[in-house]
Amino acid sequence: MPVKNLKLNLEPSQADGSSQQDLDRPTASDIFEQVARNARQELKRPLLALAISGLVGGLTMGLTGLGVSIAAAELGTSPVAQFVAHLLYPVGFIAVILGRAQLFTENTLYPVALILSERRHLLSTLRLWSIVLPCNLIGALLFALLAERSGALRPEYLASLTRIGVEAASGTPSHIFWSGVIGGWIIALVAWMVSGSHSVTGSVMLIWVLTFLVGIGHFAHCIASSGEILSSVLSHQTALSAYLSWLGPAVAGNITGGVVLVTLLEYGQVHGRSA
Repeated sequence: MPVKNLKLNLEPSQADGSSQQDLDRPTASDIFEQVARNARQELKRPLLALAISGLVGGLTMGLTGLGVSIAAAELGTSPVAQFVAHLLYPVGFIAVILGRAQLFTENTLYPVALILSERRHLLSTLRLWSIVLPCNLIGALLFALLAERSGALRPEYLASLTRIGVEAASGTPSHIFWSGVIGGWIIALVAWMVSGSHSVTGSVMLIWVLTFLVGIGHFAHCIASSGEILSSVLSHQTALSAYLSWLGPAVAGNITGGVVLVTLLEYGQVHGRSA
């Protein structure tokens, strides 16, 4: 009798099939729906919450340059040492994305996907961008001030961070733009794939592998690279005008890469068959 009762109690959950469904590999449509849900939540957040979250995101992204600079200072400048040092580049992205802080390059996916799907939210998206991007940059400046002016870093670490910033700011506007396209493409792809991940461990691995490519490939990222370049500006190794000349093409490239190479193409993958 107890066995029979146990069987009857199990039947509803088995018939529901929700547990098994959670283990299925999500389709592109499933991921797109999750992306749209994330976008709705972000667009509803109060201005102050967005601003503080953007500030936290920009400050935390400084961990990318900090991790690489410390490892590079300890390991040396050989190609193998540089490769190993860049294994720490994803740390900032992991902290920001899993911590749900605002990161401008992620927002080239979420709200734009919602605009394409529902044909509205344009003004809300522009509002989001106009708050998050400046706050991310202010956060990056706070990281640079902490690194350069607080005395917290050992001289060799500071010199390594400054060197990374000087290298990041170099290049023609065309190179910076196209480098930013690839950087924006990869980060928006990270946001897309994390939306389809079932676990924190899986999300960490996805973020780690993909953002490692951004670091080792020296692709422009308007927030992560800003912390490094602003550190070199504060140490008088890079001119402020050089940073501003870098920032415009980097932002434009990140937006282009995120919106065109990920959001538009993923939208086409999901909705093209019904067109």
